[in-house]
Amino acid sequence: MSEIKNLDPQIVWKNFYELTRVPRPSGHLHKIQDYLLGWAKEHHIEAFKDNGENIVMRKQASQGMENRKTVVLQAHMDMVPQKSKESNHNFETDPIETYIDGEWVKAKGTTLGADDGIGVAAIMAVLEDDTLRHGPIEALITADEETCMYGVNHLDKETLKGEILLNIDNETMGEFVVGSAGGVNITATMAYKPVEPETGDQAFKISITGLRGGHSGLEISENRTNANKLMARLMNIAIARYEARLCSWQGGNMRNAIPRECEAIITLPAGSAEEIQELADYCQETFNEEFRGVETNIAVTVQPAECPKTQVPIEIQDNIVDALMACHDGVLRNIPSMNHIVETSSNLAIVNIDAEKAEILILARSSSESMMDYISTMLESTFNMVGMKVEFSGQYGAWQPNFDSPVTAIMTDVYRKMYQEEAKVQVVHAGLECSLIGEVYPNMDLVSFGPTLRSPHTPDERCNIPSVAKFWNFLKEVLSNIPEKGR
Repeated sequence: MSEIKNLDPQIVWKNFYELTRVPRPSGHLHKIQDYLLGWAKEHHIEAFKDNGENIVMRKQASQGMENRKTVVLQAHMDMVPQKSKESNHNFETDPIETYIDGEWVKAKGTTLGADDGIGVAAIMAVLEDDTLRHGPIEALITADEETCMYGVNHLDKETLKGEILLNIDNETMGEFVVGSAGGVNITATMAYKPVEPETGDQAFKISITGLRGGHSGLEISENRTNANKLMARLMNIAIARYEARLCSWQGGNMRNAIPRECEAIITLPAGSAEEIQELADYCQETFNEEFRGVETNIAVTVQPAECPKTQVPIEIQDNIVDALMACHDGVLRNIPSMNHIVETSSNLAIVNIDAEKAEILILARSSSESMMDYISTMLESTFNMVGMKVEFSGQYGAWQPNFDSPVTAIMTDVYRKMYQEEAKVQVVHAGLECSLIGEVYPNMDLVSFGPTLRSPHTPDERCNIPSVAKFWNFLKEVLSNIPEKGR
């Protein structure tokens, strides 16, 4: 695992390696906060934790650069805890096991945490490298970006003094992001009185596995399928044809990750084993055919299970499955004026159903305020019609694009001179903290960029090694070209 410390540039990779040793799943950040504060003290860097659980650090300008504008380097400390079915990894206690595969750094059976650990590592490298030329630096390492953007939601307007913010949380080298989608968490719940299974019924566990999953903003446009939607289709047939009864359903575990796996316990009349196996085989063949070229290994399996003592009442079961069938999942539409960019989408992220209650968690995104209202109301109506309580939380607005950003102009010029090619300036469908930071600091010039990552929010997450060196050299050059105050 420590072999990544020897990669170029070592000053970045050694910090990233140390971050992989510190557990930091969203919602469990005390260890990484303590580590960052201890690291800052060791390196004689001013640092503190603010009221939003963010870590803020400051570094004086290098000699002769004191009159340059203050730059805020920003990344988030938490990571998405996703793992393969075979992994026994505990994200709250275990280090990430990294390895090198050609030009990529990967993790063994889990998310890598390069989203956004590589951004944090680069910030640490800037703070500790006294050979760099730069103006005053502030570092903002935020808390729980992946779940609710808690840190920036509680950012005080007096905390930062910088005029420019460089968000290191984009995932393609050579792309500069100047706008992003807003989002809202939608939660539908229902409680009910359980019933007993029919005497003689048999229980089965149905599993849907092998899906690619992915980031529900960046990869929602790739037509990857959703394990919860596939299970809804299977359950709809099983209920209609075989009198299936639902006992439990668990699918997905993060709002911003496309569900890769889903598992349900059902009961069927005695002697139905052959029929449910045939249905599983049919669904597996159908799903793989429908998603050929996108998904490669969808597996639908059936196993006998111990019969639960209780199950979902039949009328509740039918209503919930109907709602899950009707629930919009995926892209709703692209931006009309930029048809290659997703405007509005939803991710049927988590389904937790047992014999007494049902909970369905969705993340809706849009760069349009009116379309955000539309998709939110659409989803609310879907679940209201079957009697579920619908609540909204964690809403954040879109980061409206600024294609005239002065710092972006500087960066595109530097990139052109360094690499003899044009950088791509664009907006993305993912949610970035810049939208909320911009609300607190409306005069701040913001841009997001970073080295190349692929498949974040999945166990296939990987970080491109050559892009990190390219990014680091570019970042150093950008910092040395920040304009003077008042310009």
